[in-house]
Amino acid sequence: MAKKIDISAGREALGAVAAAQASGVKPARTELATAVRYLLQLLDEKAPGNSVEVRVPPFGAVQVVQGPRHTRGTPPNVIEMDAATWIALATGTETWADAVAAGRVSASGTRADLAALLPLRV
Repeated sequence: MAKKIDISAGREALGAVAAAQASGVKPARTELATAVRYLLQLLDEKAPGNSVEVRVPPFGAVQVVQGPRHTRGTPPNVIEMDAATWIALATGTETWADAVAAGRVSASGTRADLAALLPLRV
């Protein structure tokens, strides 16, 4: 992951995204990107490792969870979702099981399950 996002900047971006969504307005791209990256950073801090790749295109990706290290090609354990789904899961407004059942999360591999790690403490 690139430059570390300051806690206050991350929380500010999350607040701005939540306010925009609550008012039915599309969040600003920069705030959405910061919020996504901040939550990915928190996940990386909570579950450091290299066995699962979490992707939230086009904003970011992070390798997390202890286990076999991935070095080349497509990782064996990949989780991908859109920004709104990632924010909902990471903040606890949606459960992992509900998002997967609704088809908003693409998860492949035996370790591609974040249910035990979410929500994050923001």
